[in-house]
Amino acid sequence: MSAPAPSPLAIVDAEPLPRQDEVLTDAALSFVAELHRRFTPRRDELLARRAERRTEIARTSTLDFLPETAAIREDDSWRVAPAPAALNDRRVEITGPTDRKMTINALNSGARVWLADFEDASAPTWENVVLGQLNLIDAYTRSIDFTDPRTGKSYALKPADELATVVTRPRGWHLNERHLQLDGVPVPGALVDFGLYFFHNAQRLIDLGKGPYFYLPKTESHLEARLWNDVFVFAQDYVGIPQGTVRATVLIETINAAYEMEEILYELRDHASGLNAGRWDYLFSIVKNFRDSGAKFVLPDRNTVTMTAPFMRAYTELLVRTCHKRGAHAIGGMAAFIPSRRDAEVNRVAFEKVRADKDREARDGFDGSWVAHPDLVPIAMASFDAVLGERPNQKDRLREDVSVAAGDLIAIDTLDARPTYEGLRNAVAVGIRYIEAWLRGLGAVAIFNLMEDAATAEISRSQIWQWINAGVVFENGERATADLARSVAAEELAAIRAEVGDEAFTAGAWQQAHDLLLQVSLDQDYVDFLTLPAYERLG
Repeated sequence: MSAPAPSPLAIVDAEPLPRQDEVLTDAALSFVAELHRRFTPRRDELLARRAERRTEIARTSTLDFLPETAAIREDDSWRVAPAPAALNDRRVEITGPTDRKMTINALNSGARVWLADFEDASAPTWENVVLGQLNLIDAYTRSIDFTDPRTGKSYALKPADELATVVTRPRGWHLNERHLQLDGVPVPGALVDFGLYFFHNAQRLIDLGKGPYFYLPKTESHLEARLWNDVFVFAQDYVGIPQGTVRATVLIETINAAYEMEEILYELRDHASGLNAGRWDYLFSIVKNFRDSGAKFVLPDRNTVTMTAPFMRAYTELLVRTCHKRGAHAIGGMAAFIPSRRDAEVNRVAFEKVRADKDREARDGFDGSWVAHPDLVPIAMASFDAVLGERPNQKDRLREDVSVAAGDLIAIDTLDARPTYEGLRNAVAVGIRYIEAWLRGLGAVAIFNLMEDAATAEISRSQIWQWINAGVVFENGERATADLARSVAAEELAAIRAEVGDEAFTAGAWQQAHDLLLQVSLDQDYVDFLTLPAYERLG
């Protein structure tokens, strides 16, 4: 008697979308279902391990390099696989969601790489999840175009040799996709985003001289990297492409992962392309993990924690040294500024800051860096051109002068800055504005001349939580309390209503955003990710 056929994936509580059948084919859904069966149980175990590790940090208030993996770190012989030609020069990367206009503009931007984002720059509405995949398929078949209904301006792709190489970022391991379920169990969003993209595009990308390349977010350990590696091995066999075709760049955006950089590269060594130094998520992770570890771990206003802070320098310099020791690319952080069409002086000051930041990264040995807006591509390009010249990267700069001790990465108290009342107000203002847009399906949001994503809201609400629970006293003598946060939030909500008008205020999700920010900032039971309760409210 033959075994029963596996249950198919079910599409649950989702309105049909135009052309969704081109993405949600039976064959593609069967592949995603098989990924789910094979790998979700290990995903669940690793999420439980995260909680155990956080409990240990709460007990000890410290982190260290892993003694059980010392042999990997001490073995100088291993390297990651050589970079494919399409990923050898990554001097400027632009980031953004996979909506149709952004897809065209990012590919045309002049950047070497586009981070096509299904994660922090994309609110995971069903429409964004499915149509984002469709936009990438259309881009690779050159059947994509877009006319802005508001301005009438049309957008189309440049010639193929002028387009950025795509590196796709799926959601993190912690997020589920509620609209795709197997026997009533949601599939991890990471496997949905990876699976649909890989299934439809792996061979197509090979035919174009490129390949299925990925950014892996929110990684907390080498065991999570091992899980991704096993997913890649299975996926390549499933569709019949050579092992090692996939390339992955891991975002080192959690404090836990900073202590396992070499091990993460080792686990992915046949598929590894590099590591990236995030900023807001990294700071969010520090607050999350050390939130109850006393005054020495209290971060000041987020905008005062620059990449030149001693503990951030330790992190970035260790990343460059680690990558180059192992033959991987080191990719720098985000320039989030959005040029103003009305204020030339704002642009001048901001461009100088961007230039100084990118000059520093290039001098430190990074092989490339991120920008959030096409106008910043030439600025970042000039910084890296000045250092790299015609070379595709500077992986030969081994940075053997760098020596980072375990304590250097968490030496938060080396900062000569304190939380301020204005910092609280800014965290509330940015948090409400970002969450409101996210609830309407927008993940990349322009706020106060900066392109913000979910990491911004995470650090904002985490700092509010930490300052209140640490009993911080601001420079004006006021103590951070839940009542003060509620008062500032009420004032901010009233100011937004006055700014946008009653009609737009009522049509938006402003009250919901206000309530959710206060919930995740004030609840004693700190939720691991803001996007978890936010997803329950997402249309």
